[in-house]
Amino acid sequence: MATSKDKAIENRADRADEVKEAGRQEGQDFESQAWLTDMDGVLMSEGKAIAGADDFVAALREKGCPFLVLTNNSIWTARDLSARLHGMGLAIREEEIWTSALATATFLSDQRPGASAYVVGEAGLTSAMHDAGFVLTDTAPDYVVLGETRTYSFEAITKAIRLIEGGARFIATNPDTTGPSPEGPLPACGAVAELIAAATGRRPYVVGKPNPMMFRYAMNLIGAHSETTTMVGDRMDTDVVSGMEAGLRTVLVLSGVTKAAEVERFPYRPSLVRGSVAELVDLV
Repeated sequence: MATSKDKAIENRADRADEVKEAGRQEGQDFESQAWLTDMDGVLMSEGKAIAGADDFVAALREKGCPFLVLTNNSIWTARDLSARLHGMGLAIREEEIWTSALATATFLSDQRPGASAYVVGEAGLTSAMHDAGFVLTDTAPDYVVLGETRTYSFEAITKAIRLIEGGARFIATNPDTTGPSPEGPLPACGAVAELIAAATGRRPYVVGKPNPMMFRYAMNLIGAHSETTTMVGDRMDTDVVSGMEAGLRTVLVLSGVTKAAEVERFPYRPSLVRGSVAELVDLV
């Protein structure tokens, strides 16, 4: 006799199958003129390209579809990420990558051109801020900008807290609380931002996903319009919700964080659900 636990497992499996089947049916009339795609969990995972990602990129190029790869990772420059992706067999150029660091620098340069900032982060963020015309300083800066780093310093965090208390505006590149590493999860920008917010009573303005602003900047770069642009991601709580709020069609791929059985927990749905980008080649 089936137990209540067995029935619950069967129900979750049934819902997962329903989600996949609905995605297959909806995909029959799917059409997109431009594409935005997440990187981790969509094109690559654990340092390797996801099967079919190279075919997806090739199809975009063959059809002449403008596209950008979006990532909340602010550690690396777009050039660094391009080199890493090429090493995995994914021919994606530097100018086809849009990071939360680039989005943050663009946002701040629109807000206050030529301002000063104290930056906690690595080359991806410091290079973007410098290239956008900011003066990087720890003396009375206009902004404290927090990004990702593999070695958060207590000294740097203390300095950030004191500068924010002194009047600097608090900005964070992304809300991710942890990041992956071979040894296990690492504290990431969102977790450190919470620490600083608790110490100062000042919450940051977060530029990266799920802020739809990151998508609007990206679409402007490739001359795309929201009505004819699709966002591909592996997370319901960042990629799908922010794509939806920016007015894009959204595709959830099940090769990353969110699994099929979890989709129904959210009060919103993606336009399509697919196993991976390999199943999107025919829709390009």
